[in-house]
Amino acid sequence: MESITIRRAKTSDVKSIRELVKPLANERVLLEKEAVAYYENLQEFFIADDADGNVIGCGGLHVMWEDIAEVRTLASNEAWRGRGVGRLLLQRLLQEARELGVSRVFCLTFEVDFFIRNGFTVMAEQSAVDPEVYSELLRSTDEGVAEFLDLARVKPNTLGNTRMIINF
Repeated sequence: MESITIRRAKTSDVKSIRELVKPLANERVLLEKEAVAYYENLQEFFIADDADGNVIGCGGLHVMWEDIAEVRTLASNEAWRGRGVGRLLLQRLLQEARELGVSRVFCLTFEVDFFIRNGFTVMAEQSAVDPEVYSELLRSTDEGVAEFLDLARVKPNTLGNTRMIINF
């Protein structure tokens, strides 16, 4: 396998993250965000670099509650797809979740087969949190949380992806 390094994101990576997301946003696979959103959440992101130090992938882990987090913005450069970049990033994000004490990680994705190969299952029960936690999460202004909770206000923006989850 080619040399791929996974590391924490730096402020200088935001431009590369946006470049990775843009074609996927154009295909309506990912949501495009303003640069400020990436800077504000930079500590959630990991970067994949090739042997020459070029950014070839990214992914974020957003903690939503004591026991649940979301994989966000998992993307790789088109030339690198199918070469293990996404798998390595996802493994690092799941390791991060474990280190933070999270026991469940979910994602909203079109790449169902990829996530199944990596231990995720399609969420049969859409209410993955108990009513008390649900009421707390309703206070969040984060659109990803609203999407996870399946709130009506996000329906017009829903990409039509699948909710998947992994439990540790």
